[in-house]
Amino acid sequence: MTTPRNLPLEGLKVVELGHYIAGPFATRLLADLGAEVIKVEPPEGDPIRGWGSRHNGHPVWFSIHGRNKLSVTLDLKKPEGRERLRKLCARADALVENFRPGYLERIGLGPEVLHQANPRLIIARVSGYGQDGPYRDKPAFGAIGEAMGGLRHLTATPGVTEHAPPRCGVSISDDLAGMYAALAVASACWGVKGDPAAKGRVIDVDLVSSVFSLMEGMLPEYGLTGAIRQPAGSAILTAAPTNTYLCADGKWLCVAGNSDLIYHRLMTLIGREDLRDDPRMADNRGRCANAKELDAAIGAWTRTLPAAEAQERLEAVDVPCSRLYDMRDCAEDPHFRARQTVMEVADPVVGETLLHPAAPFRFDGIAPREMVRWTGPEVGAHNDHVFRELLGEG
Repeated sequence: MTTPRNLPLEGLKVVELGHYIAGPFATRLLADLGAEVIKVEPPEGDPIRGWGSRHNGHPVWFSIHGRNKLSVTLDLKKPEGRERLRKLCARADALVENFRPGYLERIGLGPEVLHQANPRLIIARVSGYGQDGPYRDKPAFGAIGEAMGGLRHLTATPGVTEHAPPRCGVSISDDLAGMYAALAVASACWGVKGDPAAKGRVIDVDLVSSVFSLMEGMLPEYGLTGAIRQPAGSAILTAAPTNTYLCADGKWLCVAGNSDLIYHRLMTLIGREDLRDDPRMADNRGRCANAKELDAAIGAWTRTLPAAEAQERLEAVDVPCSRLYDMRDCAEDPHFRARQTVMEVADPVVGETLLHPAAPFRFDGIAPREMVRWTGPEVGAHNDHVFRELLGEG
């Protein structure tokens, strides 16, 4: 278990008291950046180990979700388990937890207690609605963050009320909250670094606010005019022409003609010089007002060509576009492979070489594959190492 030199968070010690997605996603990012993450699990393991497909009896997703982490088991219902957690936090730089508000206080390990043991400890608390406010005690999972944060309203199909607005396909609320928590932890640790008098602090991240932060200009627009942004389907209400178009082979192609110059090249390519030179389309505002007409013109052109050929022609005139990728497309794409966005990683727990996604950041001198020091471990795999070497237990 070696760490490549010069990873930015090398030497940072983080305790993860997380389960499911949000907290563990935050610590996965911190671990990819070089932090030593100790994942505290109940004796039966994080419930996320039961999600997704299994191979040789082991969860495949956890190979990624638990990578670069040390796994220890503690029964926090017992005094000895809580005391071990307190000792771990006393030796750590940060704690990331994503239980419902008040849980740490109920087991006698709230921030006041932990800061007595370690005054410089950074404590990140990830929850559905936050640590205060009238909804703080309500239960939540990621889908609730999407609903209340405004996202599910926007994913609806325009004009369709008989079908529920769809989920975006991944746990975006949890992932967003995890990213924000990781950023906040790294920032807070930087603030403490080098200042012997600096005190630890508590970070409050919630799923709803994390999703709400993506709502672009919708809040001030509503505040000024009362206007409520409505679902746009596959289009973008603020830029045109940008949409997804059906091709002759039944595949879909996303085309983004957002700027004046790109729009001119696009219309020339599809043989619609009339729309290129139409004064109604002279700027983005005019094109947005006439987006349906532009979509019809582009769609008529794409339906005459297979998606790959349409993409090739668009790229030849420098128009941004892409076929809609499924996981096979991602795994086999030469660009993904060249950048090690898709990597082959041997997993001794699963017993196979698996495909892993790289961390979404690159550092010169460090190959993305080097940032994966080990894959998700078995439950409690590092009990002896952590309890003996870090806590000094016999």
